[in-house]
Amino acid sequence: MQRSFYSLVASGAALIACCYGFARFAYGLFTPVLTEEFGLSSTLVGTIAAGSYVGYCVAIIASATLTRRLGPRLVAIGAGVVATLGMTMVALATSALILAVGVLIAGSSTGIASPPLAAAIAHRISGAAGDRAQTIVNAGTGVGVLVSGPIAFALFDQWRLAWGVYAVIAAVTTIWVAFNVGDTSDSAVEPVQVQRWRTGSFGLVLASLLTGLGSITVWSFGRDQISTGGSASVAVASIAWMVLGAAGIAGAFGGDLAQRIGLRHAWVGTTLAMSCATVVLAIAPWNIVAIMLSVSIFGAAYIGLTGLLLVWSTRVYPDSPSFGVGLSFFMIALGQALGAPTAGALIDAHGATATFILFAMTGATAAVVRPVTAAATASLDRQH
Repeated sequence: MQRSFYSLVASGAALIACCYGFARFAYGLFTPVLTEEFGLSSTLVGTIAAGSYVGYCVAIIASATLTRRLGPRLVAIGAGVVATLGMTMVALATSALILAVGVLIAGSSTGIASPPLAAAIAHRISGAAGDRAQTIVNAGTGVGVLVSGPIAFALFDQWRLAWGVYAVIAAVTTIWVAFNVGDTSDSAVEPVQVQRWRTGSFGLVLASLLTGLGSITVWSFGRDQISTGGSASVAVASIAWMVLGAAGIAGAFGGDLAQRIGLRHAWVGTTLAMSCATVVLAIAPWNIVAIMLSVSIFGAAYIGLTGLLLVWSTRVYPDSPSFGVGLSFFMIALGQALGAPTAGALIDAHGATATFILFAMTGATAAVVRPVTAAATASLDRQH
């Protein structure tokens, strides 16, 4: 049982790495070369990025529903298939339109992946160990970003080949997931009918939306800010992206942090850390030390925040973790979908520095939202 649990966590983290680190966030790595290849403006770059997040929003609603009806295994496999298909389309794109469709499909895979993995883990283990497992799988994003960096650096001018490599890795990972993410037993399947709005829902929704808004400038325009705003080389920008991913792996400890100092304190500190990192990148993109410090803090903070939101959502919806995670991650993506084209337009009109700072301040306001406590969760359990 223990071995199968570790296999579930490892394969789940690998799927998250492919869907988030490759299919969703690698687009930001290649914006300079894609801009040149297809003649894209910052506004169009942001609009294409928004397509990825819109696809995510639609996919996560479907995924949460299908996970409750079909079980985690088939839905998790579907996430890998969609990621592979979308990245293959990007690799073969001959126009900006095909590129946009490929990015949208690839980005949709992230929405499909999270609910079934959260449900599979929640049904296998609970309590502090469950929180730890959830945040470890969620930190797969950092692993994916870390791996995508060297590939992008080595194949930056051959970006089609890079995306082909991403697609192959995703296909292999999908096969691994098929053997390790099992279906839940009939007694463990989540109820199809869920009380959607309950104590704690508003705070979860608001915090998730603000996290999405506060993170979008770095994810979609961070590489441009480093290479264009700071005139750094491709090597420096790629290394910075790898550092961001490596630091993101620290987000695996988000569950432990919440257990040690409480979800509330962990949430406030991590939210403010992400905002400060964004401001540093805004004002000093020419300074290598500042760049590396910024991306390190941002990577750890963003993955940490999504992990804390994952824990938060399972506390608000202990009876339906796939719905809770789906709701939270939907709102993150909605914030990013709204923020990407807005940020792109503001960068074109007012410059990157002011835009980065504005979005950082917006994200910082999430610190005032209070997470649900363990005591509140216990009370909710008694009500149901």
